Amino acid sequence: MTLWSGRFGEGPSDELLAFTVSLPFDKRLALDDLAGSRAHVRGLARGGILRDDEVGILLTALDRVQEEMASDAFKFQPGDEDIHTAIERRVTEIAGAVGAKVHTGRSRNDQVATAFRLFTKRELRAIVARVLTLQHTLLDRAVAAEDVYLPGYTHLQRAQPVLLAHHLLAHGWALSRDVDRLLQTIRRLDVSPLGAGALAGSSLPLDPDFTANELGFTARFENSLDAVSDRDFVAEALFDLALLGVHLSRIGEEFVLWSTDEFGFLHLDDAYATGSSMLPQKKNPDVAELARGKSGRLIGHLTGMLTTLKGLPLAYNRDLQEDKEPLFDALEQVAPALAAVTGMLRTATFDAVRMQAAADTESSSAVDLAEWLVERGTPFRDAHAIVGGLVRDSLERHVPLSELVEAHPALGAEALPLLEPGTAVYRRTTPGGAGPDPVRAQVKRFREHLAVDEDRLAADG
Repeated sequence: MTLWSGRFGEGPSDELLAFTVSLPFDKRLALDDLAGSRAHVRGLARGGILRDDEVGILLTALDRVQEEMASDAFKFQPGDEDIHTAIERRVTEIAGAVGAKVHTGRSRNDQVATAFRLFTKRELRAIVARVLTLQHTLLDRAVAAEDVYLPGYTHLQRAQPVLLAHHLLAHGWALSRDVDRLLQTIRRLDVSPLGAGALAGSSLPLDPDFTANELGFTARFENSLDAVSDRDFVAEALFDLALLGVHLSRIGEEFVLWSTDEFGFLHLDDAYATGSSMLPQKKNPDVAELARGKSGRLIGHLTGMLTTLKGLPLAYNRDLQEDKEPLFDALEQVAPALAAVTGMLRTATFDAVRMQAAADTESSSAVDLAEWLVERGTPFRDAHAIVGGLVRDSLERHVPLSELVEAHPALGAEALPLLEPGTAVYRRTTPGGAGPDPVRAQVKRFREHLAVDEDRLAADG
C-alpha cells in the first residue's frame, strides 16, 4: 500500500511504479532518514502530539530497523517506493498502531530534503578530507624535490625553468580552492528543512528549531516553499566536484605526458600502472587517464542537474527525484579518483636528470637576457627584439646562442653566465615565483594553509 492510497480508488499500475521507483538508488539515505525520523519523533513529543510511551515505542522501532539494515535482515517489499516508505512501513509493522503516527506533521517533501542534506554534508566532508590528503602528498613531494627543476610550459612549449616543487604546489593551491568551495557549500546547505511539510508548514505545534538542533544543523529554513524545492546545494556540490575533477584531470594529463618516452620526466610505480593485453613492453598510466576521462562525466552531471532545475515552478515537483543519482555517482567517482591520484603521486619516481636536461637549453634563458639588458637601461621592447633576433639567428644558422650572445655588442661575455644550467631558476626571486627563496617561503605558507583548512574541517564537524 502506498502512502497516498486513500485518495485513489485503485492501486498504481506496474508501469507507473517501475518508472517512478527510487528505492534502488536512494537506499543509501537510510541512516539519514532514520536520524531525521528520530528527531521528528522527539519534536512531536515536544509539541505534546505524542505521549512518552508512544515516543519510546517509535524510537525502539526505528532502532530495530537500523539493526536490521546493518545485518542485512531488512526485507524490502514490492510496494516500497523509496527508502522512506520502506522504513515507515517496517516501523508500523514493529510498532503496530503507534507506527502510523511517525509521519504526523511531516511530508516526504521535507523528509527527503532533510535526509539528503544530512547525507550531502557528511559525504562532502569526506571528500574534503581526501583532498587534504592529496595536498599533503603534493607538499611532501615538493619538499623532497629540493632543487630539482624542469621546463615550465605555456602553450605546451618550453617557456622558463621552474622548480619541481613550484610546479607541484601549483596543483596544491588549486586544490585548496576546491577545499574552500566544498566547505562553503557545506556551510550553505547546513539548514534543516524538517517542519516545512509538503510546502506550507503545519497547523500542529511543531518546532523546526528544535529538530534542526537535534540533527546538528546550524539553522532551520526561513521559507517552507523554498525549503522543499531548494536543490541549490546539489547543484553547488556537483559544481564543486566537477571542478575538483577538472583539477585532477590536469594532474592526470601531465602524468600521461611526463611518463611518455618523449618526455621521460617520471616513472610510474608498478602498483599504479597497467599493462597491455597484447604488447608486452607497455606500462600504461591508466590512473592518470581515468582521472582525466571522468571529468567529462562529472561535468555532465552538473549540466543535467541545472537543466532539470531551470524550469521548475515552486514548490516540490517529482523532477527533483533526479537530484540524487548524479550526486551519488559524482561522489562515487571523485572519492576513489582522489585516492588513486594520491597513490600515483606518492609512489612516482621523478627523473631529475631528464627534467633538468630539458630545462637547460640556452633558449630557456632568453627572458633573463632581456631582463639583463633592461637592468642596464635598454627598454624592454628593444631588449625583447634583440634577444628574439638572436634566438632566431641561432636556430636558422645552427649556431649556439652563447656564441651570438658573446659577439653581440649589447651583451658580450659578461652576459654568458646567464646561459649556464640552472641559472634561470635561481634568478626568479619575486614573491610567489619559481626560484628557491620564494618557493621556500611558499612551502611554509602552504603548510600553514593546510593546517588552517584542517581546523576548518574539524570545526565544521
